[in-house]
Amino acid sequence: MQPVPEQAGALAAGAPPPFYARLLPGYAQGNLSDRTYALTIGAFGLAIPVIFALIVIRVGGAAWPAVRAFGAAFVTGTTWDPVAGKFGALPFVFGTVASSLLALLIAVPLSVGLAIFLTELAPRWLAAPIQFGTELLAAIPSVVYGLWAIFVLVPWLRSSIQEPLANSIGRSVGLFAGPAYGSSILAGGVILAIMIVPFVSAVSREVLAAVPVAQREAALALGATRWEMTWQIVVPYAVPGIIGAIILGLGRALGETMAITMVIGNRPEIASSLFAPAATMASVLANEFAEASDDMHLAALMSIGLLLFGITIIVNSVARFLVWRVRLRGGR
Repeated sequence: MQPVPEQAGALAAGAPPPFYARLLPGYAQGNLSDRTYALTIGAFGLAIPVIFALIVIRVGGAAWPAVRAFGAAFVTGTTWDPVAGKFGALPFVFGTVASSLLALLIAVPLSVGLAIFLTELAPRWLAAPIQFGTELLAAIPSVVYGLWAIFVLVPWLRSSIQEPLANSIGRSVGLFAGPAYGSSILAGGVILAIMIVPFVSAVSREVLAAVPVAQREAALALGATRWEMTWQIVVPYAVPGIIGAIILGLGRALGETMAITMVIGNRPEIASSLFAPAATMASVLANEFAEASDDMHLAALMSIGLLLFGITIIVNSVARFLVWRVRLRGGR
């Protein structure tokens, strides 16, 4: 594509290209329509980091009074009493981490096993409907998950899991001690596990499919069985990407709000039992933000939101990097 006349004279004279041409090379070439299109798309791209910066500035500014008043004690404090003006976020951090890790413990074997089955073992006529059904779980609104958990999952966990374990081994194993409330860390972890299975499974399938076909064929040519080829060649090659998928699922679990709010019990305490109610950073925001009339209470809630925002950004960035690494290796 030839440069426009006014740019041709500048290039012939050896003049350096203008600033906008270095920033958006497509803007400096082509006709008016091409330049307008390049400038519009470039503006859309630049809007993303601008929006990100505005969110950080707005939330950080609203959270600054609590950060200045409490400092590091806000994260390590265990008392959350808005009436007395005491704000400690550690119970919410504990509830978020405990429920998310429990969700990973349940979802990862199911997700990775499903991805291996669909990629390596399942016939096409069976893989397609299973894959469609799994991805359909991601389209269900979280509030629907929460309603289903209230009326189906929580009563079943209380009668079939919590009460038998509490009566049999609850006195000797602290994780299963205490009364069976139903709404608990266990219920929150199970509902989060169901919600993140589609995400972890989908990304795991992508990284498994990115393993070069030549490596599969080489293993089979050397006499390996399909099982040996899968576990000794395909899975080790895709491990960084699978880890990225797991971390991506962790980010999804950390930010979940409605479903976890409806089943975890919303009690700001640190308990050693999986059957005890708890609260997460997302749930306290959903429960108290609309009722926060005191300025310090609102600033404390914004501090929790800023903390959750930072954790989610870090987790998702690490996951994206690991998935990109596997794709790059597959391309090579």
